[in-house]
Amino acid sequence: MSFSKHYVLAAGGTGGHMIPAYALGEELVQRGHRVALITDERGEKIPGMVDDGQVHVLPAGRVTKDPRSWIGGTRAIMKGRKMAMQLYETFAPSAVVGFGGYPAFPALLAAFKRDIPTVVHEQNSVLGRVNRLAARNVNAIATSYPNVSRIKSKYTDKVHLVGNPVREEVIALRDEPYPPLTEEGIFRVLVTGGSQGATILSDVVPDAMAMLPMHLRRRLQITQQCREQDIERVRAKYAEHDIPAELATYLPDLPQRLGWAHLVIGRAGASTIAELTTAGRPAILIPLPSAMDDHQTYNVKEMVEAGGARAIAQAGFTAKELAKQMQKMALGPGALENAARFAKKCGRPDAVRDLADLVESIGTSPLSKTIKANKERPALGTAPREALAKDSVS
Repeated sequence: MSFSKHYVLAAGGTGGHMIPAYALGEELVQRGHRVALITDERGEKIPGMVDDGQVHVLPAGRVTKDPRSWIGGTRAIMKGRKMAMQLYETFAPSAVVGFGGYPAFPALLAAFKRDIPTVVHEQNSVLGRVNRLAARNVNAIATSYPNVSRIKSKYTDKVHLVGNPVREEVIALRDEPYPPLTEEGIFRVLVTGGSQGATILSDVVPDAMAMLPMHLRRRLQITQQCREQDIERVRAKYAEHDIPAELATYLPDLPQRLGWAHLVIGRAGASTIAELTTAGRPAILIPLPSAMDDHQTYNVKEMVEAGGARAIAQAGFTAKELAKQMQKMALGPGALENAARFAKKCGRPDAVRDLADLVESIGTSPLSKTIKANKERPALGTAPREALAKDSVS
């Protein structure tokens, strides 16, 4: 007999945290369960929550190395924990799943206090700070890469490689062939930078395209995501170089654009890598140096080593270097097609299914909770949960 369960998903307010949370939520609802989301005000504004799913905004305090943050940050964390515990009394989750980011921390602390099973999902190749703090007490750590740094060896038995969930539209691209690219055909390049660090792409990419050999340059069709303050400047540059380009601050049909693209130029965020490897698209990636723990530099390693991408450190990201790397990828016979195949080999298209299986495996049914209500609950084999509340997020 199977039971409909309740699950709480807790995620920081960025797309990198919210996209996999939404994907898991949709999968769990399709399996007959109910889902509630804990996030902050930024996350609440990101679309994608399942129909009838609850959304709860909790305080997300930060306790950093700056002593001035300690009192206020700790108060906010403990207030968020109290609010989460109140939610758990009425919603009765079978498990709480954290996706990183500061809003996930109070939700996990509340779950530890209530002895509710927990899973954390790490999107990057470096375990994030909140997930590091929670690692000792959670039941499982789901990862997106085979090798994730900052996970202590004593937690190895908890680690499960599942991948990073992506949208269904991207998964559908996996069954489509790489778009034909003939010697005289249009060469479609997709440039995405997201909300952080996109200006350097606007500065470098148009001039790099102008440096390509004429027989390649005249075939270009560029689609580029730009920050609002950069878009007119970039449009003028492409017009000056006589290169067709479609520019936008937001691309709502990004999966469709990805399906058409022969090459992608962008950052090395976890969601970007997951989408590229799921769809099988070659890329030139520029890790964002300001990313926490430099995780984007590590994110790109698997794809580069497989032959599906090239990485350029931002310090060396010039128009000349980008043009050189593009020629190496685009001019060799079948080079881009081969890179696309290598990229696809790194993909984990079943990530959301495997993550849902993991979450269901550690959750408990509402009926079993009722049966155990008047009995002493068995320990989960972890250290006392209250100790974690004293840790600081640095």
